[in-house]
Amino acid sequence: MEGNQPKIGKFSLNYGIILGAVGVVFGVMLYLQDMHTSQSPAIMIIGLVLAAAVTYFGITNFKKQNDGTLSLGQAVKIGAGIALVAGIISVLYNVALVEVIDVNAKSDIMDARLAPKLESGEITQEQFDMQKEQSINFWWMGYPFIIIINVLIGLVFGLIFGLIFKKAKPSY
Repeated sequence: MEGNQPKIGKFSLNYGIILGAVGVVFGVMLYLQDMHTSQSPAIMIIGLVLAAAVTYFGITNFKKQNDGTLSLGQAVKIGAGIALVAGIISVLYNVALVEVIDVNAKSDIMDARLAPKLESGEITQEQFDMQKEQSINFWWMGYPFIIIINVLIGLVFGLIFGLIFKKAKPSY
């Protein structure tokens, strides 16, 4: 029985690839609609819903293949693993987007982020230009944060689903 226990890493990798692929398809869809530079909260919410759904399926399918048992630790590891793999895929897509597909994406994203501050008078044109230039020059520093935030979100989803679906092995 112990030798047939499913591997957490296998589930994390498989469902992480699924989530990463769904995220890339979503990103391509946004790009084709010229919404890839949007700062809309709706886009972030859709991303969270997709992550929650894939994490849910990963954890519940692990439980099914694990004779109906699931520990909280297993769920948290699966959630974090799925998010890590998806985060790496997301970073690779982001690099391809801003360095190859749309080389103006960095500038457009920073314009979208900073324009409201400029329009409200919170910053001057000089400050706008300086912040935009610095952000573009250090764009690469955001990649580790994407992965870290993804893993933290995966930990939370793993914890939530683990608390909901945990079931101990029978003691007999």
